[in-house]
Amino acid sequence: MLRTHTCGELRKKDAGKEVTLTGWIDTIRTHGKLNFVDLRDRYGKTQIVIIGPNELKMEYCVQIKGKVQERKKGTDNKDLETGDIEILSEKIHILNKCPPMPFDINDNKVGEDARLQYRYLDLRSAKMQKNLWLRHKMNKAIHDYLDNLGFIGVETPILAKSTPEGARDYIVPSRVNPGKFYALPQSPQLFKQLLMVAGYDRYYQIAKCFRDEDLRADRQPEFTQLDMEMSFIEEKDILEIMERLWAHVFLEVLGIKVKTPFPKMSYEEAMKKHNSDKPDMRKDKNNPNELAFLWVTDFPAFEYNKEDKRWYSMHHPFTSPQDNADFNNPGKIKAKAYDLVLNGTEIGGGSIRIHDPTIQQKVFSILGINEKEAKEKFAFLLDALSHGSPPHGGIAFGLDRIAQIMTNSESIRDVIAYPKNKAAEDMMLDAPSHVSDAQLKEAHISVNLPKEKAKK
Repeated sequence: MLRTHTCGELRKKDAGKEVTLTGWIDTIRTHGKLNFVDLRDRYGKTQIVIIGPNELKMEYCVQIKGKVQERKKGTDNKDLETGDIEILSEKIHILNKCPPMPFDINDNKVGEDARLQYRYLDLRSAKMQKNLWLRHKMNKAIHDYLDNLGFIGVETPILAKSTPEGARDYIVPSRVNPGKFYALPQSPQLFKQLLMVAGYDRYYQIAKCFRDEDLRADRQPEFTQLDMEMSFIEEKDILEIMERLWAHVFLEVLGIKVKTPFPKMSYEEAMKKHNSDKPDMRKDKNNPNELAFLWVTDFPAFEYNKEDKRWYSMHHPFTSPQDNADFNNPGKIKAKAYDLVLNGTEIGGGSIRIHDPTIQQKVFSILGINEKEAKEKFAFLLDALSHGSPPHGGIAFGLDRIAQIMTNSESIRDVIAYPKNKAAEDMMLDAPSHVSDAQLKEAHISVNLPKEKAKK
């Protein structure tokens, strides 16, 4: 190891120890022959005392050997956990130099374009390190809670089949199957239902999902979901388990006690009283410390599009209608669906699924999906449902949005390590980018751009 301790570890009890620290030069202050350097890593900062001239500059990556000593009375720093001690430097080894930085990494006024272009530098900032550490703790709390309830983590495919789930698919050409394409999953929806058929009655996954849709502050083309599914369960059971999950996460991560059970409101009531299916129920809207959870339930199963004169699923085609549904009157059918709202933001949604293939065919019929199309797109699911599928249901949560709320960030880009910008571009990698003609030929693809884009 190149170090004996981290920069956030040493305390008064370590005075007199010979130690080796590594990290980045955060600040340099010179007083005559004495140089006071704050050395930084992701664990914290430690003050280093260097006597005499040196070559150090901001953001140099260095190794420093020396002795721990208590700071003189009145010179301690109450803002640092290591503020009672300092290291008297005996040997400095520059591991790597750094040219002048394009921006001050802890300047909150730096534009987002610069931050995203130099994301590897932006990630050194205290803000981003705090955000990603909180996200790690959130994921760990989720894993611990679900593991204790007997959930099994299962990974599902990224290269999948294009299915109608509401947004555009990202498609991937198959080199070995000319003219055919994979699709990146908008969610693991079909796979998790198949796991229920297979007998894995409590599944979860922190999953990457992909949707080709217009972006905004709380959207990314690739995003992360906490995806779950359960068998032999009713809506009220799912809601109760999820309430205890988030109460556990907020207590473990932020030390905040969340009151359960969460209040409920029907979709009809929410629209009538608040003109929104995700109303903000906080008493003081300016307080992201007040947490107002709300279940919105009893959604319409279908919505009618006047332009193309057809019905669409309000959630997705595998959502179970409520009992005794009149399939001759789609506009009055309610779904066994539920969304969880936090401070006016939809953070998750789910439903009891259709496990009876007869009901699934009726839903397809309302949606204008004929028997041939249903077999082409969903033959594997319909076949699975006919092989002893248990009653099941689930839910998925947008972890990017939840982390944004927990960190009080303005955008989900502030809680994602390598996000895309508003134009769905990775400014650091310069992606998406053109590929060679040889690659296109190998994938059996020709590109026909509009004239104005071809010129660019």
